[in-house]
Amino acid sequence: MQIPSKYDAKEVEKKWYDYWLKQGYFHSVPDEREPYTIVIPPPNVTGVLHMGHMLNNTLQDVLIRRARLKGYNACWVPGTDHASIATEAKVVEKLKSEGIDKANISREDFLDHAWEWTHRHGGIILEQLKKLGCSCDWERTKFTMDEDLSESVIDVFIYLFNKGLIYRGYRMVNWDPKAQTTLSDEEVNYVERSDKLYYVKYQIEGEGQFVTVATTRPETILGDTAICVNPADTRFKHLKGRKAVVPICNRVVPIIQDDYVDMEFGTGCLKITPAHDTNDKEIGDKHNLEVIDILNDDATLNHHGLQFEGMDRELAREHVAKELDALGLLVKSEDYIHKVGTSERTNAVIEPKISAQWFLKMEDLAKPALDNVVDDTIEFHPKKFKNAYKNWMTNIRDWNISRQLYWGHQIPAYYYGEGVNDFVVAKSIEEALIRAKEVTGNNDLSQSDLVQETDVVDTWFSSWLWPISVFDGIRNPDNDEIKYYYPTNDLVTAPEIMFFWVARMIIAGYEFRGELPFKNVYYTGIVRDKQGRKMSKSLGNSPDPIALMDQYGADGVRVGMLMCSPAGNDLPFDESLCQQGKAFSNKIWNAFRLINGWEIQDTAQPEYAKNGIMWFENKFQETLSVIEDHFTKYRLSDALMETYKLIWNDFCSWLLEIVKPAYGQPIDRTSYNAIIRILENNLRILHPFMPFLTEEIWQCITPRSSKEALIISRWPESDTVDHHVIQVFDSVMEIISGIRTIRKQRNIAFKEKISLSVINNENLGDFYDSVIIKLCNLDAINYVSEALEGALSFRVKTNEYFIPISDAVDLEEEIKKLKEELHYTEGFLKSVQKKLANERFVNNAPEKVIALERKKEADALAKIETLKASLESLH
Repeated sequence: MQIPSKYDAKEVEKKWYDYWLKQGYFHSVPDEREPYTIVIPPPNVTGVLHMGHMLNNTLQDVLIRRARLKGYNACWVPGTDHASIATEAKVVEKLKSEGIDKANISREDFLDHAWEWTHRHGGIILEQLKKLGCSCDWERTKFTMDEDLSESVIDVFIYLFNKGLIYRGYRMVNWDPKAQTTLSDEEVNYVERSDKLYYVKYQIEGEGQFVTVATTRPETILGDTAICVNPADTRFKHLKGRKAVVPICNRVVPIIQDDYVDMEFGTGCLKITPAHDTNDKEIGDKHNLEVIDILNDDATLNHHGLQFEGMDRELAREHVAKELDALGLLVKSEDYIHKVGTSERTNAVIEPKISAQWFLKMEDLAKPALDNVVDDTIEFHPKKFKNAYKNWMTNIRDWNISRQLYWGHQIPAYYYGEGVNDFVVAKSIEEALIRAKEVTGNNDLSQSDLVQETDVVDTWFSSWLWPISVFDGIRNPDNDEIKYYYPTNDLVTAPEIMFFWVARMIIAGYEFRGELPFKNVYYTGIVRDKQGRKMSKSLGNSPDPIALMDQYGADGVRVGMLMCSPAGNDLPFDESLCQQGKAFSNKIWNAFRLINGWEIQDTAQPEYAKNGIMWFENKFQETLSVIEDHFTKYRLSDALMETYKLIWNDFCSWLLEIVKPAYGQPIDRTSYNAIIRILENNLRILHPFMPFLTEEIWQCITPRSSKEALIISRWPESDTVDHHVIQVFDSVMEIISGIRTIRKQRNIAFKEKISLSVINNENLGDFYDSVIIKLCNLDAINYVSEALEGALSFRVKTNEYFIPISDAVDLEEEIKKLKEELHYTEGFLKSVQKKLANERFVNNAPEKVIALERKKEADALAKIETLKASLESLH
């Protein structure tokens, strides 16, 4: 059939993706086959495709497509996460652009805007994943705010509360003043920054003496409730039982003693501000100190900030420092580099804040999730991440699950009083009223007396249920789908959300299903640029994935991404790899065009074709075994490279050259059919990596019915391997290379037939002679027992090969070249032997290094022998 001279990726990708969708090849329903299930790490509904998504989802698609070819009932569940903080920030920003302040509208109105924004923008990233070729079961697309998933979250909250694992209490939390919500410890990034360290004098009450305190936050002085020194510090023994005066606000506070104080840091005196530092809060609780919160939720100073009320904390810092200086209380300030907690979501500096929050007790929940990773019931790939997981799970803290937002799952608690624990937990207000009456004994309560908690649960509190809730396994734990698809098989994710998500999903799996949620976790690396920097919009070093696919084709980009992505290691991405992927597409396409252009005839199969096909079929099986092993160990990059080398080197560069007929001549039908069979097997193992190109060629080979698409064909069956055939052919390739080198160096045209004589010490056999004769245009191969005089020679292993000199070769020039090569080789041998004669080198160098040098010596000696023989022969 006529096929285009050039591969058009854009046309092919749209054609076959639409075809796959129309035929329903991505959709899965329970049947008699063994399931293979992946749930997508749901990208934020606010997101667009970036390089990390490209890598993560390409890997998942490789796994799911291979499982489909292996005969599994493959199910890849897609979806998005409602991303409470990020989405709320987007909606607030949109409202602001329209002149609307979130504070001036009701929760219901805000949620209407949020849903409108979600419906308009929320599906962008999923559409982009389709362009990448992701074969998700789009009919199963889920959203963490879907009605069934939302109900599952509420059911789980109530279950855990009734079990005594969820509680409400005042705690020091991480407060994001930009998003105006609390964050978990895992959502705080610690970044190095340069600030000032201020040395401030505090007067001793009733005296003219002072103590000096060092602080990076002079604005919090207004919330100080003590000065603390180490009881072992002799410098301050005289201050025991005394009091100090806090500058500016003139508050009299006690001078306390505590071992927590580091006598070597700063001045050895600490200001204690329990409302604004976690460690200060612990000291404050220990010494019954007053707690004075000087900040509003947006990090501006409140009335405790006195004349600085309303100022942002950063601005107030400058003004407080100036006033301290004016009062003569600022001793000095100096540059100070330290790490500051920032919000992962907004990049705002985190403010420690005492707040009433909801918490989930984690210690008992975490135990089975820890044990089953440690003993490899759930396997991490690579295993190096087990230690970080074990450390976090061993020291796990209660999970702060409440967030001060509108967008999300509203906590099902209803207050009937002002106390921190004056509430009931229920699925509806009607049920809450019944419980409130029981708790209070007040039958006069009505629904209007109840107020639902305004906080929502942490986004991760919904996504930790993801492998269960997408199959409705929380609400209906015995439904057919959860029993068939759960537990899932593989999770592909980034190590930075190991604690946010992976650990919590494992916890949920054992708590709500009594078993693991997945069998394997494949951790990807971070995509970095050539300079080693993490790709980001702010640095401007991250290419647009859509533009990359437009330029190189989705298959080319997939190959480029996977070529440099070993599991768990960072990916040093270079756009040239995508160009290499595109070149691979063109190589395969041109190979198919070559095959497609052959005329077929019912003639006898040539010996060279028979032998070449025999070799490749063994090579294919050997490589297939290696590929299978790489997949088993989740070395997907290595699996791709084996496939790449097999097709580019062994199939295109060797087999097709062996079997292709002379120009204008037909190919025999037996060889042609074998090449088509081999090509189809190549397409099968390449399909997971390059789905579009492979489907196009597959469909072009012979027009097929919809039931015969490559995507649903079968992965090649493993067979026995004759390794001797492969080993001999490795030598044959060296022989052919040797002959071609002589032709090139001596300017012997390929059209000129030459003879080859062999001293067959290695006894390779002669069944590949026909291949050598064809690829090297030989008139004969002669087996001899002695060196051939007047011939050029080379070695392969212990065999010697001789090519008689033709009239076209300049004898004197040839002798000159051989002498130069001999001189160079003898010099090289001398340098190697000098190194081996060095006892210090031999005694200290690794065995592999020494072995390599000895091989260099042996090769050089053999080459020198051959060169001398050639010279003697020519003379």
